[in-house]
Amino acid sequence: MHNYTTMSNFYVENNLSGLKRQDFQKTVQGKQTDLFILKNKKGAEIAITNYAGALLSVMMPDRNGKMESVVWGHDSIDHVISSQETYLSVLIGRYGNRIAKGKFTIDGKEYTLAANDGPNSLHGGPTGFHGRVFDAQQTDACTLKLHYLCKDGEEGFPGNLDVNVTYRLTDENELVIEYEATTDKKTVVCLTNHAYFTLNGMKKSPADILGYDLTINADHYIPIDGTCIPLGNIDKVEGTPFDFRTPEKIGKRIDQGQQTANGHGYDHCWVLNKREPGELSFAVKCVDPASGRSLECWTTEPGVQCYTGNWCSGSICAHGADLPRRCAVCFEAEHFPDSPNNPHFPSTTLNPGEVYTQTTIYRFGVE
Repeated sequence: MHNYTTMSNFYVENNLSGLKRQDFQKTVQGKQTDLFILKNKKGAEIAITNYAGALLSVMMPDRNGKMESVVWGHDSIDHVISSQETYLSVLIGRYGNRIAKGKFTIDGKEYTLAANDGPNSLHGGPTGFHGRVFDAQQTDACTLKLHYLCKDGEEGFPGNLDVNVTYRLTDENELVIEYEATTDKKTVVCLTNHAYFTLNGMKKSPADILGYDLTINADHYIPIDGTCIPLGNIDKVEGTPFDFRTPEKIGKRIDQGQQTANGHGYDHCWVLNKREPGELSFAVKCVDPASGRSLECWTTEPGVQCYTGNWCSGSICAHGADLPRRCAVCFEAEHFPDSPNNPHFPSTTLNPGEVYTQTTIYRFGVE
């Protein structure tokens, strides 16, 4: 996985994002960071760095063919590392979302994690995958393979977790993310990608996401307390601000009721409708009427966390673009928050000899 010479064969010098390779080449944690460009036959491009597996840009056309990035990202490795927006469009592990009070038990042994989100552990702890350098190999013009060994005891989790993530850009303008992980000790794992989407394009003075039309293929969602920890019950979306079974504006009910108050907007996990667990099925559709750009998410995961950028506060992203509140939306395909402490939720336990797998597809289009 350490073959860095293959990268240059596929590097796109005059990439649509205006990113420069030298701005991403650095030795961090004893490994080389770099800039990778995936390009398809339609001319769409995705820029990625192997620090945190961060998406830097996803260049997609609007209804008039204008190319803009539909995710928020940074324009140098230093900006990625020092990002005010800690989880900006990065890979998340070893446990995406929250674990209550940073504690869980496996076979009678209690494990304690750092509390980095109020009283709780969030997104794998302060030095989770969002702060790690992955081994990287670009295998063709549209495929990047990433690898990371999360060592036994890292951020308090048991077991050496060997993780492989593949990013692939198809000619149908899909970003396909495939995950695989194995462990040598019983552990918990919940991996995801924290892409901050802006279908109107990353730019200075960006448009907010409140006018987007959102559909979520879920009859149920997971209510939370004031620290975003599940209450333990799974509730029907019917008659609540969480009913997106037919398209609704994101902003229409974003501040209605106690649950949205608890999340300062939407920061909740929807329980996706599945015929059978683990099937690759439709999860989310989001359309920006202004640009015509659309996004569909398909996933094998049981849930999707929809976060509406409620805590964004104007941090600077690529080329001086600022990210104000509610100018991004995340669709984090994942298992449910705090699953290790909720035995009735689908299990996030991984045993030696088993393989964790996930496929999530983000399909971009225009309407």
